[in-house]
Amino acid sequence: MKVRFAGRTVRVRIDDLEADMLLLGKPLELRLDWPGGGWSLRLEPQQSGVQAAGGGALVVGLADALKTLLDPLEEGVSLDAFGGDLKFRIEKDFRPEHLV
Repeated sequence: MKVRFAGRTVRVRIDDLEADMLLLGKPLELRLDWPGGGWSLRLEPQQSGVQAAGGGALVVGLADALKTLLDPLEEGVSLDAFGGDLKFRIEKDFRPEHLV
């Protein structure tokens, strides 16, 4: 999973293996820890909505958008969070690094 921040937008790109994990109902998580703090983003295929879990953690529920995200004709999905103050764009990147 690749994550990029730009303004009030979080862009997430997943490869085909990660999409398969979501299809199987398994969450994806990316963590960055440092002394005294850290940050994490978890994609939860069986939950809905976006929650701030404290300590720099965000949980993005994909239950309502998973079918669209995994549709081969769709590039990805967009989700608004916190009353539209934060936007998430989750996209498929099917040039998997594991095949390079």
